[in-house]
Amino acid sequence: MNHVQPGILAAIPKFASYLLFHALPDTEPAAALQRLAALTDGQRLVVGLGESLVLSLGHSIAGLHAFPSYALPGCDIPATPSALCCWLRSDERGDLLAQTRQIEQALAGAFRLEQQVEAFKYRNGLDLTGYEDGTENPVAEAAVATAVVRDQGPGLDGGSFLALQQWLHDMPRFEAMSSQQQDHAIGRRKSDNEELEDAPESAHVKRTAQESFAPEAFVLRRSMPWASGSQAGFMFSAFACSFDAFEAQLKRMVGAEDGIRDGLFQFTRPLTGSYFWCPPLKDGQLDLRAVGL
Repeated sequence: MNHVQPGILAAIPKFASYLLFHALPDTEPAAALQRLAALTDGQRLVVGLGESLVLSLGHSIAGLHAFPSYALPGCDIPATPSALCCWLRSDERGDLLAQTRQIEQALAGAFRLEQQVEAFKYRNGLDLTGYEDGTENPVAEAAVATAVVRDQGPGLDGGSFLALQQWLHDMPRFEAMSSQQQDHAIGRRKSDNEELEDAPESAHVKRTAQESFAPEAFVLRRSMPWASGSQAGFMFSAFACSFDAFEAQLKRMVGAEDGIRDGLFQFTRPLTGSYFWCPPLKDGQLDLRAVGL
């Protein structure tokens, strides 16, 4: 798939920064987006457009819609839309600082940076709780089939849809849980990452088992830990060729189907929730034909 932004399929980097932008009122975003497109290689910088931005350009992308929100006992799921997401990726943290300034300058006058989350790779790809993330991720051709849009035409083929959530961990609460309680919340043993057959139905692994849905609900996870001062958690990032699989998993996690709430909610909660369409590349730059640019 030579049109997909390659950072979507690549392994997570050592360091990353998530920049979420608000579109300024009474401005024309087209010129700023074209400047950003020229900077976007899809590897060091992965870009996603929110629904409001696409609509402001007078277009729509099939499948791009509002993030679902839930207000249920013990698991509030907020929807916090943004116009634009820039996922900066590097093995050197210092590089992200210069890249952030370059992006802000390109977008000046049309967009304002509303949130910046610094993320990093922890050990071999662990969450800060010590559990491995993305164990069941599809690989190779299966990853492409899961994450990349096909057969939709020029300007769309090679695109991807991104579900992004910032989760805040209550680490003292998690650390107060016994090893068995922690393993049962996740559904795997921390020591060897083996799935627990006797885990409760609320275990995260059972709630989100991708093969257990009809149709199967596969996503490509590219999540990373984040930390700021005393607060820390997880930037959940899921790429797919539509939002259907993510929404099926989320609905089951909150217990909307059977009243069983995911074990994750014992020690963590999402602060944000947003959807983005990640355009394909053309000639090494962001392809914005689908939004008229």
